[in-house]
Amino acid sequence: MSKIDGKILVLDDDQGVLYTAKMILKQHFETVVTEKDPLKLDFLLNQEKYDVIVLDMNFSYGLTSGKEGIKLLRKVLAKDPDAHVLMNTAYGDIDIAVEAMKEGAVDFLVKPWQKEKLLATVTAIYELSKTKKQLENLKASQKIVVRDQHKAYEEIVSVSPAMKPVFEAIKKVAATDANVLILGENGTGKELVARAIHNSSPRVDENFIKVDLGAVTESLFQSELFGHVKGAFTDAHENRPGRFEMANHGTLFLDEIGNLSLAMQAKLLTTLQFKQVTRVGSNKAIPLDTRLICATNMPLYEMASEKEFRQDLLYRINTVEIKLPPLRERIEDIEPLARHFLKIYGKKYKKEKMRLNETTINKLKAYSWPGNVRELQHAIERAIIMSNSPLLAPEDFLLVERPNQNVIATDTFNMEEMEKQAIQNAIRNADGNLTQAAKALGVGRSTLYRKMEKYKL
Repeated sequence: MSKIDGKILVLDDDQGVLYTAKMILKQHFETVVTEKDPLKLDFLLNQEKYDVIVLDMNFSYGLTSGKEGIKLLRKVLAKDPDAHVLMNTAYGDIDIAVEAMKEGAVDFLVKPWQKEKLLATVTAIYELSKTKKQLENLKASQKIVVRDQHKAYEEIVSVSPAMKPVFEAIKKVAATDANVLILGENGTGKELVARAIHNSSPRVDENFIKVDLGAVTESLFQSELFGHVKGAFTDAHENRPGRFEMANHGTLFLDEIGNLSLAMQAKLLTTLQFKQVTRVGSNKAIPLDTRLICATNMPLYEMASEKEFRQDLLYRINTVEIKLPPLRERIEDIEPLARHFLKIYGKKYKKEKMRLNETTINKLKAYSWPGNVRELQHAIERAIIMSNSPLLAPEDFLLVERPNQNVIATDTFNMEEMEKQAIQNAIRNADGNLTQAAKALGVGRSTLYRKMEKYKL
């Protein structure tokens, strides 16, 4: 019979009770720790998080009031409010039992107990502890999962040969637990690829949790990814698992990983190396079985060579690398994508009879789509909303190519606007080479990326 993967602590002044409890419980639980000295309780609680704590009511010789046990119970719950404590005493005083339960004990056991009674009670409390943890994780992740499920995530639409390597990679990597790095410009569909991998994997019935690292501030990074315990900081009103825990046994998708500072990169690397997280305000490590998929539009290899992205982290996240081509390199997909979005938004806005003519298709194909598939999607949606005709004409699409001029003139003295235009000029003069543009501006490339993100360039 396999043992329960649970951790039990028994604290009692009677060596015979400790020996008997360990002999009984060790047959059924993986970890059973016994201790006679109540002064070692703090040390034990700092070393491990126990599923059930069996606590004696009286330790000093001759005492039967139970006050020592109540004091220790308060200490346990002050350190871990979610602890599941079973009080244990040789004196079946109902008043002691009532006081212990009021203080937060889960149950009360009177010595001498039969081994079946001890085992049944500890097992029941363990199951309660396990269920409570599962509900805590479910509550925290439910909003994220439900919110994501309400989004329309369709299958990847493509007939282009340029996408064939992407589909082959998805098929091969999905069956494994290998970490995946998805590279591509904004709007190319990196999240769709991540979801396709998850949906084709053995983890499909588990959570897919997305984190937009570009929107996570450095001060909230640890709390968001690793979770926190109640009281860890001012606004920590309850225990909350982080995104890693929410994705345990499932898939964690870290989007915009190139935006991480070096300090945040170091913390992420430690988690990936040891496959465990520790919530903010706690010292208990939680083991992880999480499939990691990362994505970015930034040149991580160049950033690594310039010490702006940790090379050891890059090696850790890109066991398999998938590069998504921009829409301008898969022109064959423009028409099927346009018709795909036409169907979705025609239904959404109750304009199912909307159609595209050949002239309009040709205009869409002639455009460079700097915003890629996302820009095409928004263009179709806008055209459907604004058009009064069931036939979408070329004039329904306001597509303006970027001018070829090298310098943008300015007559503003607004500091942010001047900075934005200086960045645009530097990028144009460098023909899009961001390394050269950063040097011309006198800033590091990571700083340039952050500024581009700020100004939506």
